[in-house]
Amino acid sequence: MNTPRKRPLARLAGAPMLSASVLAAPLLATAQPMLEEVVVTAQKREESLQDTPISLAALGSDELETRGIEDLTDLRSVVPNLQLTPHPNSAATARIYVRGIGNSDDQITQDPSVAVYMDGVYLARTQGLAMEAADIARIEVLRGPQGTLYGRNATGGAINYITEQPSIGEWGFKQQFTAGSRDLFRSKTTVNVPLGDTLAARVGYVTASQDGFIDNAGGGESRFGDRERDAWRADVLWRPADTFSLRYAYDRSDIGDSPVYAAAVPLYPRTAPIPDAGDPAVQNVEANDVTADGHSLVAAWDVSPLVTLKSITAYRSLDNYQNMDYHTGVYGPFPIFRTSSDIEQEQWSQELQLLGESRDGGLQYIAGLYYFDEDGSYFSDTLVPANSIHSLNLGDIANEAIAAFGQATWTPDILRQRLHLTLGLRWSEDRREASKAEAIQPVGTDIVIPRGAGAGDNTFTNTSPSLVVAYDLGDDINLYAKLVEGYKTGGFNTRASSIEAFERGFGEETLTSYEIGAKMELWDRRLRVNAAVFQADYEDIQINVQSDPGDISLTDVLNAGEATITGFELDATALLFEGFSANLRYGYLDAQYDEITDATGADLSDLFRFTQSPRNTVTADLDYTLPPLPFGELRANLNYSWQDDKFTSSTAESGEYIVGDYGLLNARLTLSRLPVPSGDLRVALWGKNLEDKTYYIAHFNAGVPTAMFGEPRTYGIDLIYEY
Repeated sequence: MNTPRKRPLARLAGAPMLSASVLAAPLLATAQPMLEEVVVTAQKREESLQDTPISLAALGSDELETRGIEDLTDLRSVVPNLQLTPHPNSAATARIYVRGIGNSDDQITQDPSVAVYMDGVYLARTQGLAMEAADIARIEVLRGPQGTLYGRNATGGAINYITEQPSIGEWGFKQQFTAGSRDLFRSKTTVNVPLGDTLAARVGYVTASQDGFIDNAGGGESRFGDRERDAWRADVLWRPADTFSLRYAYDRSDIGDSPVYAAAVPLYPRTAPIPDAGDPAVQNVEANDVTADGHSLVAAWDVSPLVTLKSITAYRSLDNYQNMDYHTGVYGPFPIFRTSSDIEQEQWSQELQLLGESRDGGLQYIAGLYYFDEDGSYFSDTLVPANSIHSLNLGDIANEAIAAFGQATWTPDILRQRLHLTLGLRWSEDRREASKAEAIQPVGTDIVIPRGAGAGDNTFTNTSPSLVVAYDLGDDINLYAKLVEGYKTGGFNTRASSIEAFERGFGEETLTSYEIGAKMELWDRRLRVNAAVFQADYEDIQINVQSDPGDISLTDVLNAGEATITGFELDATALLFEGFSANLRYGYLDAQYDEITDATGADLSDLFRFTQSPRNTVTADLDYTLPPLPFGELRANLNYSWQDDKFTSSTAESGEYIVGDYGLLNARLTLSRLPVPSGDLRVALWGKNLEDKTYYIAHFNAGVPTAMFGEPRTYGIDLIYEY
């Protein structure tokens, strides 16, 4: 019953995907090429991208392969108005911003502003999100608050990983080997095994390694930024009847990367070159150790041809050890400071969904209940050699969330089923508990001196509505206007300037978004144009304020901000002629603080900057498949991405912390359909950052102005066999 709102399934498949046996020869001779339809599950049911009133980027398996997207951070140059940067203390922790909304910190007591899901399961922690993924079919990036269907902590948007589902009755095998610069090696294996008429299993494994591009001239790991990663996935699907399915999956990701290099650099607009090696005085550089794994059980029962009941049960755990050396050699043979942290976390979640539609299709609805429970602990050690002390910080968290949500779309007959009215509502309650203990330990001793301890307990409730009015000007032009609210729960700040400030915590922040969009297929469905313009009113913003200029490790989080964010997004794809397509994605963003008040009521908004919000971002693709050759099919892809300057520090300090504008050119040449006895064999040559641009992916204050560098030119070869 999970059919698209208007478009029949034959059209969803797209004309290029129709079986040749279905089409008569004369029709094949006269058929015009057209763009294939894109099917998404952004609204928790299958529907056409063109019928989904969301500013949405969907990347299928073909684009993921062509772009060389192996983990979440690779999306940073693909989706406009999406920013993905590593946290300074932990490169495996992804800081995600959509439309200027995100969280710059990696504390376990604070939640992200962009929700990440894997097959409908919420991934609560940003630690480890730079993981490899073993068997991804599609990634969807939903821009703007998703207050109804995704709920808490989706004020910026949501990112959905959708994995390949086991295929019943089919054997399947895929093997990819990748080799490239800096001793890059990646092996990705997937096997689909039928187990009778009702059962199938799918198993995937990825192992990847690559040398970093800055040598360690001191002790410990040989290089900064080495990658050592493994990922597993086991997936079992049981379908004893057409009306019932049960799917169990287990996934695990291990990250053993060495820390990235933090370089002392000048303030903007001056920049520094990538050094060949770090300082010889650096000692004990050790690899990070991050393990994230989880179990999920998804049951779907078609109660009737028009009603489906779905259950998503999941358990996930995280063990995260990361460390970082800051600027050994800048002021002598010791770092300005050195950090290490250890986080353990586990979560349970249960979601029930009831999806249905009326007999005539004029009403579609979804209703649901959600429960989430999380426990965790943290420990951090900050070594400051100048003071000859270790600053120790440890504590626990316990979070619980419940929610009820519903959304209905009514398509009345009065306007020939061209008008679609959607109303949604979500009620949420979050209870958050956290404890903290501080101590110092003089260097070289076993003496631990307590400095204070405290605990906090806060409960937050929120009701977020959404309203969408959509109208079909024709079969291929859809206009929509959208009003939606979202909220991000409050929390606690382990870097607070006092125990009392920690115990108080900070409150929720809310965002109301107004969006007008158009989704069009023109030129005999050879041109697809999706565009959206939006304005967001952002209130009670959780702002990190540096409390002590002499101690950059202390910050307080205040609900002190109000802001207005306006922007525009465009996604255009044209099939210019058979085999040749062009794609342009563009994002514009204007994010400004309207007011930030301190304890005295003074407005400090002139001192603050919206971070990770470049005004312009653009990515362009050219893709050409040549006419068939005697020995295979040749395809060339050229893509370029560019982004504007962006602030990377929220406050105006002594100078500005800015990542300057940069553009990256990538290319891929694929020879497929090589003659083999069975299956499909293809080989691809690729290169990234072909112009070898030097650019920063982070610029911040770590005692001195500091930057992390983006990847220099890399190149490689893929060998892929699929059966």
